[in-house]
Amino acid sequence: MHPDPAFRWPKSANDHHDADERAALEAMIANIGFGMVFAGTPDGPRVAHVPVFSTGDGALQFHLSRGNALTRHIAENKALCVINGPDAYISPDWYGLDDQVPTWNYLALELEGTVRQMEREGLISLLDDLAEQNEAKLAPKTPWHRDKMDAAKFDRMVDAIVGFEMEIVAWRPTAKLGQNKPAEARKNAAAALDATGRRAMAHLMQEFGDT
Repeated sequence: MHPDPAFRWPKSANDHHDADERAALEAMIANIGFGMVFAGTPDGPRVAHVPVFSTGDGALQFHLSRGNALTRHIAENKALCVINGPDAYISPDWYGLDDQVPTWNYLALELEGTVRQMEREGLISLLDDLAEQNEAKLAPKTPWHRDKMDAAKFDRMVDAIVGFEMEIVAWRPTAKLGQNKPAEARKNAAAALDATGRRAMAHLMQEFGDT
């Protein structure tokens, strides 16, 4: 999480009692659907790049291959998941202000919690949830479902992975979108960024820069 409170989003770092704020974070997880899970192992810190699914009740689910360096050590231990949104380099020339320096704007969410290993039934449910959530983004495509697979082959593939669930105890979101700059300077930078094709970050700066 960025150390400057101006870049913390929503309003607080850990107390997400506001339903709209929590919904915004849940929507970020669902929309991006992919993150990096960090944890310690006897061989040192390791990271896994994984699809993620929020249960909506304070837990984050993911799966790892049995050969992953984290698989044998992550259960019953604390881990950190980072979900990255859009990012972009910001040139100081774009602000229209003197004595500025280059920076990088970004949207990110850090989730911390203790991890438990899921039973096989839970893992299969996770796989179904991930497919359903991500296939829905491809509409009007007819959604894929595992019923299209040979059942025996699906079972063999399930045997090759392990499901995990993190009970989230800390939500640390960052939205570094130029909130420390005057409104006109942010507007100028967002317009210049949009012209370079980085429209996602430009949109975020325009939409959330005043929050």
